[in-house]
Amino acid sequence: MAKNLVIVESPTKAKTIKKFLGKNYEVIASEGHVRDLPKSTMGIDIENDFEPHYITIRGKGDVVSALKKAVKRSDYVYLATDPDREGEAISYHLAVLLKLEEGKFKRIAFNEISKNAVKTSLAQARDVDQNLVDAQQARRVLDRLVGYNISPVLWEKLGKRGLSAGRVQSVVLRLLCEREREIEAFIPQEYWTVDVDLTVPAQKKPVVFRYQGDIADEAQAKKILKEIGEGTFAVKEIKETHRTKKAPLPFTTSTLQQAAGRINFSTQKTMRVAQQLYEGVDIKGKGNTGLITYLRTDSTRVSDAADAAAREYIEKNFGADFVAESAAKDDKGKKIQDAHEAIRPVDLSISPASIKDKVTSEQYKLYKLIFERFVASRMKPAVYDIYSVTAVNNGHTFRASASTLSFAGYQNIYTTEEEKEKTADRLDGISEGDTLPAGETREKQHFTEPPQRYTEALLVRTMEENGIGRPSTYAPTIGTLLNRRYVVKEQKNLFVTELGDAVNTIMEKAFPEIVDVEFTANMESLLDHIDDGSVKWKVVVRNFYPDLDSEVKHASETLGKIRIADEKSGEICENCGAEMVIKYGAYGKFLACPNFPNCRNTKPYYEKIGVNCPNCGKELVRRLTKKGRTFYGCVNYPECEFTSWARPVEKKCPTCGSYMVLKGKKLVCSDAACGYQENMPAADEN
Repeated sequence: MAKNLVIVESPTKAKTIKKFLGKNYEVIASEGHVRDLPKSTMGIDIENDFEPHYITIRGKGDVVSALKKAVKRSDYVYLATDPDREGEAISYHLAVLLKLEEGKFKRIAFNEISKNAVKTSLAQARDVDQNLVDAQQARRVLDRLVGYNISPVLWEKLGKRGLSAGRVQSVVLRLLCEREREIEAFIPQEYWTVDVDLTVPAQKKPVVFRYQGDIADEAQAKKILKEIGEGTFAVKEIKETHRTKKAPLPFTTSTLQQAAGRINFSTQKTMRVAQQLYEGVDIKGKGNTGLITYLRTDSTRVSDAADAAAREYIEKNFGADFVAESAAKDDKGKKIQDAHEAIRPVDLSISPASIKDKVTSEQYKLYKLIFERFVASRMKPAVYDIYSVTAVNNGHTFRASASTLSFAGYQNIYTTEEEKEKTADRLDGISEGDTLPAGETREKQHFTEPPQRYTEALLVRTMEENGIGRPSTYAPTIGTLLNRRYVVKEQKNLFVTELGDAVNTIMEKAFPEIVDVEFTANMESLLDHIDDGSVKWKVVVRNFYPDLDSEVKHASETLGKIRIADEKSGEICENCGAEMVIKYGAYGKFLACPNFPNCRNTKPYYEKIGVNCPNCGKELVRRLTKKGRTFYGCVNYPECEFTSWARPVEKKCPTCGSYMVLKGKKLVCSDAACGYQENMPAADEN
């Protein structure tokens, strides 16, 4: 009997698939890529039309040997790597490395690892799609050209090896740096609110009404309170409206990463656990079972069979009234590849509760999120009744509103924190023309908030909205920025380090196209066209490389002045008497003896900013947190605990005497309650 060999990437995936196939099939794992460009050299023959030079990945010798032996004892080979560009490329390289004969192998792909999907893929076996291979190859070559040409410039100009630039990585770093500048330059604007408690006979406690209009300062708030006095308010208008909240779409890679952020999963953790759920987890009584469909997708489409299964599940568990008449549509108008379905459960009969004690806590949480989101996507909208009452006093308008959930719809199974409405009782017992006695009044000062700092989830959403990267690159890009220490994460927020800011400064100055959002998005779109064969991959590379080469040469010749390494510090080495120099490390600047390696003395470097500490009078210096974030503190720390995120200046506030800080091109009082600000003198702007 003929023997068939099925090659997949991972041992777990092999184990899951094996149980669907008979003894006539051997399933073996390649354990990821088997060939790649070399790490030690560019690996691209630029003179020979950018021909890539692939080598067997170091350490893969035993795996390749096992694969070759398996091929020899088989009559036919099926390449069953993941159903995307990367998977197609792995299949291509396997065919080349294992010298598979034409007519003796085929490519199979499946969106879910289930018996039906695997059997169907065998019946629909095809040739390796060279367009998809070329699409992956184009990205790999472009990324290599960018990284291996620009990174040495960074090493030279910052005096530190190991820094890197990337086609996607660098533009994302720019987004982070721009947000950092917006936050640093933000000046809070004062505003006030005025509330009054009105007594409604039918309500157990007073109803809070808020003043309708802008209140700039305390004087205006006090004036309003004086004018409304302690009298009564006349009910002018009552409105009752209804608002529907659409069911969410099933998950794409981007929206899954964003939602998982709410349960404290990083993008990398989300993809790692999702990969486990896709490849299969060992469930007692079922063996290795694939629980979700393929995890790298930008489509919200689902199969007709999955849609029908969801509707049947909803009718059985919630009732026919909760089944949506039609599935929600993605109305954002964005271009998607639509190669795969949305991320959904493979089998709705496997509920999260039924496997809670059979999988890890992480696997359970993510599967529950995916399961509930998919079911919710086939349910009717939630409906809210909105009540609004307007009351007036002496020409001033106040309003109270309440929201009640009248039909839960999809929220019976899926509700995010953002969607949890603050509901209240109906504002019953009020009619137009009623007079309501005033009770307690309150005025409160507020300040506008700076732009939201990026979290991983918000950064992924921004990348998707701007067309930067693709589902497979969101998590790796963020991971690279964190690993390079260009960015650090505190709580959920991402902060650019001094090192990251320095790298971005060079990139913006020397390689403006590489960090241009529109250019990167257009390049991604162009690369997508390689998939369908409408664009040849080498044409894209040929058009891209000359400008890159020119910019690299220009940067090497002209960027010497921004070099940070080996600046004179003015401090003397206590070991050998030499003047110490400023070096640049992974955590920012530090002082080192220039007589290295004979003298290895190093110590922290604190940049003096020419301002005295408001607490103790000693000098203020620029410091870094343990994670690399810049702040300003006293040179006498920890004896003096003064710190400030914004850069203090010598000038004192003329209104309250507090120290002032620099915000963009303004000097602002450090006491937000004071609010004094002035334009920075023109002579100081540079």
